[in-house]
Amino acid sequence: MIEPKPAIQPQPSNSAGAGAKKRRFGGTQAQIRSALKFYKVMAYLTGAMLLLLCAELVARYGFGQYLFAGGTNALSGQPFGFGFADAEPKGVLGGINLSVAVLIIHGWMYVVYLISDFRLWTLMRWPFVKMILLALGGVVPFLSFIVEKKFHAEVDAELAANPEAASRY
Repeated sequence: MIEPKPAIQPQPSNSAGAGAKKRRFGGTQAQIRSALKFYKVMAYLTGAMLLLLCAELVARYGFGQYLFAGGTNALSGQPFGFGFADAEPKGVLGGINLSVAVLIIHGWMYVVYLISDFRLWTLMRWPFVKMILLALGGVVPFLSFIVEKKFHAEVDAELAANPEAASRY
């Protein structure tokens, strides 16, 4: 009769301690470093767009101004180049409303940022709480810069401390 074996084989104890758990990653070091670079780029881009979005919201709701490019000044009929104009009543006719463009661009960048978060999170096999913290970086001003710096250092430290954990192939 075949003797059943446990799914996790006991590891021989060494100088690191009997309770030390072996660290495993979801990919190779190259895959993790690639995900980290993608996350870093998206964190900075999304953070910058979020700050621009906050400035746009202050201009819109604090001062009643939209950012426009092109069009015609509604009051004077003169061509309108680039700048702020009244939201209500409309200050510019036929121009591109850059305030709305900032909203749309940040929204789509946040979706790509979440994809980069998910990729890094799955490769590092972190707990779900870290995924929530990563995701908050795209909606709380300045948090993406802080979180990126913290997690970048953490990934580097984990990869350096566990070089054999990432060799999967």
